[in-house]
Amino acid sequence: QVQLMESGGGLVQPGGSLRLSCAASGTLFSPNFMGWYRQSPGKERELVATITTTYTTNYADSVKGRFTVSSDNAKNTVYLQMNSLKPEDTAVYFCNYNVGRPFPRDYWGQGTQVTVSS
Repeated sequence: QVQLMESGGGLVQPGGSLRLSCAASGTLFSPNFMGWYRQSPGKERELVATITTTYTTNYADSVKGRFTVSSDNAKNTVYLQMNSLKPEDTAVYFCNYNVGRPFPRDYWGQGTQVTVSS
């Protein structure tokens, strides 16, 4: 089993910044990727950003140029630096750990609330 521990959410004003962290523990195999998804009320969970162990990144169009995903493979940790935050970024952010082939499995963190409001 994989456990994911997230931290770093909170309340921030529009234009502000936050940094999320997610540490993976347990029985770990090299993931296909780690990353972040988010879900706001009444909406489906959506991709924010992912990163592979070779540091290939993928971003949602809505966050490109504002968010940066990074990782420390030695610490099994993924980060999300969020700059120029907008009210529409308000959501619960979930850490994701995708592992296994040919049938990948997703593990999820418990979620951390990010609220962008003045």
